[in-house]
Amino acid sequence: MTGSTDSGRREGPGPFQGLSGKVLVMTILFVMLGEILIFLPSIANFRIQWLKGRIAQAEIAALAAEAAPDRILSHDLRTEILKGAGVLVVSLTRGETRKLMLRSEEDHMIDASYDLRNVSWPTAVADAFAVMLEPSDRVIGVIDKPPNMSGDMIEVALFEKPLREAMLRFGFNIFLLSVVLSVIVAGLVYLALNIVLIRPMKRLTRNMMSFAQDPEDHSRIIVPSNRKDEIGLAERELHDMQSDLAAMLQQKSRLAALGLAVSKVSHDLRNMLSSANVISDRLAMVEDPTVKRFAPKLIISLDRAISFLTETLKFGRAEEAPPMRERLLLKDLADDVIDTAVLQASSRVVLFNHVPPGLQIDADREHLNRVLTNLLRNAIQALEQQGGEQDGRVVISSWREGAVVVIEVKDNGPGIPERVRPKLFEAFQSAAKPGGVGLGLAIAAELIRSHGGEIRLHGTGPEGTVFHVVVPDAVVELRPGRRGARNRA
Repeated sequence: MTGSTDSGRREGPGPFQGLSGKVLVMTILFVMLGEILIFLPSIANFRIQWLKGRIAQAEIAALAAEAAPDRILSHDLRTEILKGAGVLVVSLTRGETRKLMLRSEEDHMIDASYDLRNVSWPTAVADAFAVMLEPSDRVIGVIDKPPNMSGDMIEVALFEKPLREAMLRFGFNIFLLSVVLSVIVAGLVYLALNIVLIRPMKRLTRNMMSFAQDPEDHSRIIVPSNRKDEIGLAERELHDMQSDLAAMLQQKSRLAALGLAVSKVSHDLRNMLSSANVISDRLAMVEDPTVKRFAPKLIISLDRAISFLTETLKFGRAEEAPPMRERLLLKDLADDVIDTAVLQASSRVVLFNHVPPGLQIDADREHLNRVLTNLLRNAIQALEQQGGEQDGRVVISSWREGAVVVIEVKDNGPGIPERVRPKLFEAFQSAAKPGGVGLGLAIAAELIRSHGGEIRLHGTGPEGTVFHVVVPDAVVELRPGRRGARNRA
């Protein structure tokens, strides 16, 4: 059995369609996302520290201006001090007094004002992005506590453009660092996952594709590694599944080959049995009492065999016909089965019919005959293989439980081997004797299931084996009419 040709031509996934590419892309994206989450507070903190640095420089400039003789600065010196501090105006507040320490010659209107003494992180992040997205060069005012405690509060005014340029440079550096870090981390994660996860998954995938092309080839079954994680568990489960599937397909192939062989043999065997049936008809005319006794049973057995072979050839497979149920006396049927089995049994095997005389069963006569014949044949074979001087006993008994008839076939043989019991009613699995095929119990179970019943192993061991055949009566459809409740006068 081979897989479809499409499976043999399947191509592997593209560079970014396979697990490796997806893991690499996702790792880069996740690292970039992490860098973005880190960038938001970083750019806000950079803005605050940059402004605090300008405030520190402005405080030093204000103290320098205050220390000048007569606190008078020339125009050029004041311009240089303001330019060095990067501010336009500096004022200090001491107590209740607010004093303008430095200011440029030009007048500037403040476009926005920020207080760094008490700022929250969401506000700081929003202010930082507002600076980066502002196209014009605004003049901003900044309020903070003097770093050198030269007063209670310091206020400065400055152009925003240098701050925006510094923030853009910082953001670009962070972006480059994020890209480099993402590539490095993604590469390391990719290598680790490729070794730990991707390669074993590819091995599993290749094995499944190879196994699908020829499931009956045992060399294609995966060999599990010694890993203790989920990959190792998947390998072991896949190995068990492939082994079971290969065994099942091998069994199906044997069944198909057997079916073909049975069809060929049945054709010739039917002709042979037809000839034997003609001879048995001639034997029935012989006046010998023994021949008179067994000839009808021989004719019935030959007719049954010819009918079964004909049906097998007709349908092209050994498919059982639906049961033709009837009410029949089970004791008489058991006598017929025992009479046939006695001819095949040795003298050390004794067969008993303990079925109550009046017990009726609703079943197909032919099907039930075959079921009991298979059970008796297995019991006789087991007893004949058993050593010792004790006689072998096979007892057929039965009883009714409401609408169900239970048939018990019990022997005092050696019991069924432990290895056979789990698959006792599966084809080719229950052959315990040398040369056995293992079909008898499988056929019997199929015939009883067609009646809506079951056959089960009730007990087995050194003291013997007991089978129970449970056959329910056919369900009778009740008429919808209802009888009157009042008694007739």
